[in-house]
Amino acid sequence: MDSRIPDYVRQALTRDCGEVAAEEILAGFPARRPVTLRLNPLRGDTAETEGMLRAAGLDMRPADWYADARILPGADERDVQALPLYAEGRVYLQSLSAMVPALLMPLRPGMSVLDMCAAPGGKTTQMAALAGGQIDLTCCERDPQRAERLRHNLQVQGVRRAVVMNTDARRLDPMFRFDAVLLDAPCTGSGTLLTGEDSPTRRMEPAWVQKTVRTQRALLQKAISVLKPGGTLVYATCSILREENEGAVEEALRAGLRLVPVPRAVADALPTLPVTVPGTLCIRPTELYEGFFAAVLTKA
Repeated sequence: MDSRIPDYVRQALTRDCGEVAAEEILAGFPARRPVTLRLNPLRGDTAETEGMLRAAGLDMRPADWYADARILPGADERDVQALPLYAEGRVYLQSLSAMVPALLMPLRPGMSVLDMCAAPGGKTTQMAALAGGQIDLTCCERDPQRAERLRHNLQVQGVRRAVVMNTDARRLDPMFRFDAVLLDAPCTGSGTLLTGEDSPTRRMEPAWVQKTVRTQRALLQKAISVLKPGGTLVYATCSILREENEGAVEEALRAGLRLVPVPRAVADALPTLPVTVPGTLCIRPTELYEGFFAAVLTKA
């Protein structure tokens, strides 16, 4: 039993999943996960990029559910960052779980897409790559330094049709309308505990969780208001707490949105946790995956 895991998380998981399942989930938090990345088709042929990585002595294997994802056992991120191809934007270091939400977006050339909490740009650049650079992206980030980092990553990754707005997405003008919205909402990070220096374990108390939930709901309401009729909203968090996940989806359903089940081809390829809203996806923390949640909704 890892003493670094907050009591609130233990209690919530035991409440939602039962004691045995909760212990299995908790065992996945301390796992040392391998380096993973995306090949970027906007910066050259991906087969050529993979060959360059192998020529540099980096072994890799694919993720079956995503053609551009690669797992690099035994590598260090610094090994990748030291290569010229990294500076050229031919790859993007990203966790496997974080690659899922963009894959759920129904991207088509010419679409207007809003990324509400875009920095540092992993999902933004992934959406652009998936659409061959043929979508118009509006990217919100309220922190000036993170917004600048977002601009840098967009440029390096070869994303040209993107506008960065240094603003809180909750303050978007109500006149905006988008074909699709990605809300990767700020969250407690309960699915990624112990994976980074800024892991918010010491803040994981009921009052802070509820404050986070209120922020998520306000962003969700804005997302619904700027989504065109017939448009798609993907809601995601790096949390495994139901109040942040299924609770938000239930609010969207009450607001008139319709749930689109996550494709079985994706869900069946991932380690998952039980969900209270069928058709949503909650990824279980393992030695390969961080905890993550995603849901797809459409507006009537």
